[in-house]
Amino acid sequence: MTRMTRRRFLQLSSTSAGALAVSALPGCALFRGKTDATSQRRVVVVGGGWGGATAAKYVRLGDPSIEVVLLEPNKRFVSCPLSNLVLSGARGLGELSFGYGGLGDYGVKVRHEMATAIDPAARQVRIGEGTLGYDRLIVAPGVDFEIEQVEGLAAAQDKVMHAWKAGPQTVELAKQLRAMPDGGVFVLTIPPVAYRCPPGPYERACQVAWYLKTHKPRAKLIVLDANQNIVSKAALFRAAWQAYPNIDYRASHKVVKVDATTREVTTDFGDKVRYDVVNLIPPQRAGTIALQADLVGADRRWCEVDHVTYESIKHRGVHVIGDATIGLPVPKSGTIANAMGKICANAIVHLLNGRPAPEVPPVNTCYSWVNDREAIAVVNAYKIDKGKVVQVEQKLTAGQSVACQRLRCGSQSSEWACLPHRRARGGRGRLISLGMRRRWCAPRVMGSGGIAGWRRCRSLRGWILGISERRSTTTRRGGGCRRRWSRSPSR
Repeated sequence: MTRMTRRRFLQLSSTSAGALAVSALPGCALFRGKTDATSQRRVVVVGGGWGGATAAKYVRLGDPSIEVVLLEPNKRFVSCPLSNLVLSGARGLGELSFGYGGLGDYGVKVRHEMATAIDPAARQVRIGEGTLGYDRLIVAPGVDFEIEQVEGLAAAQDKVMHAWKAGPQTVELAKQLRAMPDGGVFVLTIPPVAYRCPPGPYERACQVAWYLKTHKPRAKLIVLDANQNIVSKAALFRAAWQAYPNIDYRASHKVVKVDATTREVTTDFGDKVRYDVVNLIPPQRAGTIALQADLVGADRRWCEVDHVTYESIKHRGVHVIGDATIGLPVPKSGTIANAMGKICANAIVHLLNGRPAPEVPPVNTCYSWVNDREAIAVVNAYKIDKGKVVQVEQKLTAGQSVACQRLRCGSQSSEWACLPHRRARGGRGRLISLGMRRRWCAPRVMGSGGIAGWRRCRSLRGWILGISERRSTTTRRGGGCRRRWSRSPSR
C-alpha cells in the first residue's frame, strides 16, 4: 500500500475541490463525467466531411497556437461527389474513400468518437461519458433523413436504398441495379427542395439510364420528382436525356408511400408505380445533433447562420457549416461546404485574436456526369453585400463534352471539383473544363499565422483537403496529361 504523504494529500484535495467547482458551473448539470479542459485556446469541430475537415485544417494553418480537435466517428471518409458513378460502374467506391492521417501533419487532433450532445451555455461537447470544452465550436453535421414522411419506409430500409450517403448503400444499390432483369423498371424518387446536392438525383438518373441503355436495353427508368421541374441545370440535363429514351420523367410526383412487399410506391396523387428496383431519396434536414442542440430554425430542419462568420443565429460561439445551413443563396454542395470551412476557419482565427472577421464570399462549382465520359458544369460567383451573401453571376457549360487534354478547375474555391487525374475503368472517363486557366479566382484569405489564400485545386485522388495519408511519389498519365506528386496533392 502506498504511503500517504502530506504533499499527496494536498494534491488529492485540490483535485477534488477543482472537480466540485467544475460541477457547480452553469450548464454542467447537463453533462456529468470527466471534463477535458485546457488552458490553450481550443476549437472543436464536429463532423469530418468536406466542411468539417477543411475547417479543422485551416484553423491550424491560420494560427498554429490554437488547439483543434476533430470529432469524427468514421475512420474513412467516403465522398458523395462522384458516388453516382459507382452505380454505372465508371468508378469504384474504393476510389472515393480516404483516411484522415494527413490532418495530423497540421497538428489537428483527430478523435474517432461521436459527439452525442452540445451544451452551448457551458461551451462543452459530450463524448461518451466525458465532455470536451471549447472556445469556439464548428458543427458540420451533414444531413439526416425525414423517413417518417414516407409511409412504410422505416420498415423497409433494408430493402429500399437511398444511397444519399455514400457507402454500403451505394454498393447495395449498384448490386440491385445489376441484378435487375432486362425489361425491368427502376424507379428513382426525388424529394422536394431543399436537399443535399440539387443536381445529384438528375446526374444519378443519367448514370442509371446509361447503364440500362448499355447493359439492359429493354429496361426502363421512371423518375418521380416532387419538384415542379428539374431544379439544377435543367436545360443541360434535358439535352442529355435526349440520348436516353428509356427515361420517363414525371414532375410534381411526390412519393408518400412505399410497399416493399408488393414493390410499389404511391404518389401524393394516389398513383401507384410498380418497380423492380427503387431508389427512394427521402426528404432531408440537418444532422440530428443540430436538432438536439437547438441550432435549427423555425422549420425544424435547417440552421440559420451569419453570412460572414457562419456563427449560429441562435447560439453564439457555435458555427454551423455545410449542408446543414440555410438562408444563403448557395446550393448544398461539396464545393460550398469546402468554401464554408475555409471562410469559417479564417473568421474564427480573427475572432479568437480579437479582430473582426473579414467578409469573404464563397464560390461554387458543380460538375455532373451525363454518361460514362461526358459531363456538364456550372459555376456560381457571390459577393457580400451589407453582411449578406448575394449571387453575382452564374455560368453554365454550353453542353456536355468529353475531357480536354488536361483537367482544369472551374473555380479555385471548389477544391473537390477536380476529378482524379487518371482514367476510369476501361480507359475512359474525363471531365470537361470550363475553358478557364488555373488562376486565383477566389478572394485571398489573409488569416493570422499563415492562411495566405485558397490553395490550388488538385486531384480528388489524394483528397485535396490534405487530410488523407501520405502517398508515395507517383506519375499518372492520360490524354497527354502528366501529373506528379508526393504526399497529399494539396500540399
